[in-house]
Amino acid sequence: MTVERFARKFGLAAIGALALMACAPSPALAQGDHDHMHGLTAPQPPLTPEQKKQQGALVEAVRRATARFQNVENAKPDYALVFGCVSGGDFGAMGMHFLNGSLLGDGDVNVNYPEILLYEPLPNGRLQLTGADYLVDAAEWDSNPKHSGPPELMGQLFHFFDAPNRFGLKPFYTLHVWAWKDNPNGTFTNWNPNVSCDAFNPQEQ
Repeated sequence: MTVERFARKFGLAAIGALALMACAPSPALAQGDHDHMHGLTAPQPPLTPEQKKQQGALVEAVRRATARFQNVENAKPDYALVFGCVSGGDFGAMGMHFLNGSLLGDGDVNVNYPEILLYEPLPNGRLQLTGADYLVDAAEWDSNPKHSGPPELMGQLFHFFDAPNRFGLKPFYTLHVWAWKDNPNGTFTNWNPNVSCDAFNPQEQ
């Protein structure tokens, strides 16, 4: 899927709005009382042992599903860079998003097939796999009679962005899983203060 097709699918008025989505923090609504963009302002209650076990199982499943993509060359041509390198200033960064458009269009989520792979550019010019981002169009999900509620992955609820929103997108669900790089703000928080875009060179991509 090209950037243009991605933009049409999610109702963007212009490709420029895609860049806005990539770099601008947003006070977005989220499923499960999680603050999608910040992850800092609303302290969450301590996890129960069962919740910790469930989250650990999800991280391990994502690692198994993405281990072969430690070398970014193994992600091509199915996954392609679409956002440059996404930085959130004081919130940290998301890094580089490699999108698999065919997975985005299936209207479903599967831990073994993440729609987006996340990478951090390193000073030596290499890319480090940091995690995965699962993304689904809300209208497609909600209209499927098999779905009785919002998407979740092994017990972890997705974050919901309604419309209208500052990105100019149709409603969508998304879940970041920082499976390969620790995020002190939470494994499923959008921005990671341990990730940087400082070494990103678009001419090398």
